[in-house]
Amino acid sequence: MEKSVIVKNQTIRLQGMLGTAKADQGVVITHPHPLYGGNMDNSVVMQLTKSFAKKGFTTLRFNFRGTAGSTGMYDNGQGEQADVAAALQFLANQDITTLFLAGYSFGARINASVVSGGYEISDHIMVSPPVGFMSFDDIPALPRTGLILTGQEDDIAPPDMVQAQINRWKIAPRFEIIPGCDHFYGNCLELLGEIVENYLE
Repeated sequence: MEKSVIVKNQTIRLQGMLGTAKADQGVVITHPHPLYGGNMDNSVVMQLTKSFAKKGFTTLRFNFRGTAGSTGMYDNGQGEQADVAAALQFLANQDITTLFLAGYSFGARINASVVSGGYEISDHIMVSPPVGFMSFDDIPALPRTGLILTGQEDDIAPPDMVQAQINRWKIAPRFEIIPGCDHFYGNCLELLGEIVENYLE
C-alpha cells in the first residue's frame, strides 16, 4: 500500500506516493515530460512501481515541480534534477541504504544528469531514454547503469540511437529491446514489468 507524502526541496513541495517495504532497499521512480501530460500516475511509472514493490523495494514516485500537486514551475530540466536529489534524500532518511533510481522518458533524461553528476546510487534503470527528442551530449558518463529498455518501434528512444549512446558512455548494461513496442508501451506493460522483475532477481 502506498501513502501520500510531501518531499521538500528548499521552497518546493513535491507531491509523492511512498510504498514501504521491510527491506533496506528503495527506488525513486521519475515520470515523463510534464509539459506533455507526464505525471507520477503514468502507466509506465505505475508498472515500474508495481514491479519494484513485488521484489521487496520501498518505492517513491513523485510529481516534478509545477506538476499536479507539486509547487513551483517547470524549470527546463535544471530544478528537476534537484527534485530527484531531494527524493533520493527523502528515501535515505527512511533508513534506505541501497538506493536505486529508475525513470521513464523525460524522467530517464533527468536521472541521467543526476547520476552523471556523481550522485551515489546502487543501480540506475532507464526506460526509453528520449535520445531522439532531447540531447544527451552533456552526459559524459553513466556509472552504475544496469538496465536500459526501449521499444522496437520507439521513435523517441530509437534502439540504434540508444545503442550509440551506450557505446559512447562505454558501459555494458543489460539492454532490452521490446518487439513491436512504441514509446507509450500500450500493450507492452506486462512484458516491461517481467523484464524489470527478472533483472531485479
